[in-house]
Amino acid sequence: MTDHRKRYDGTFKAKVVLESLRNEKTIAELASDYGVVEGHGISPL
Repeated sequence: MTDHRKRYDGTFKAKVVLESLRNEKTIAELASDYGVVEGHGISPL
């Protein structure tokens, strides 16, 4: 079994960051909505 990391393009990352800056959802909610693992590369301010 090989491990594959998902690669996200800049457009996707920008979309997630902009939504997180609105402070309407928690990190957990954003991770669930976008199908990413909570806490990987995300640090609260």
